[in-house]
Amino acid sequence: QVQLVESGGGLVQPGGSMRLSCTTSRLINSFKNMGWYRQAPGKQRELVAVTTSGSPNYADSVRGRFTISRDNAVNTVYLQMNSLKPEDTAVYYCKAESYFGSDYWGKGTPVTVSS
Repeated sequence: QVQLVESGGGLVQPGGSMRLSCTTSRLINSFKNMGWYRQAPGKQRELVAVTTSGSPNYADSVRGRFTISRDNAVNTVYLQMNSLKPEDTAVYYCKAESYFGSDYWGKGTPVTVSS
């Protein structure tokens, strides 16, 4: 069974920065892609950023502020979040998609942007 463990969430002031980490129990290169999603209270889960073997893709709401990266040596995907806004408050989830169409999710890490 594939396990994804997120970390790095917490409370940050508007305009601040935070880095989330997602470590997998399987080699990152064994997945078709890996991404970060978020779900705010009362809203549907939405894509934040996704990384494949090519260029990463970002939601319009975070492009230019967030950066997704990966370290294959430690099977970890990161989400660097800068210029955070209150509307970025959500539970952030890591997802891995296999080449066979299976999706694996982490349990999520909460991010609160507030003064």
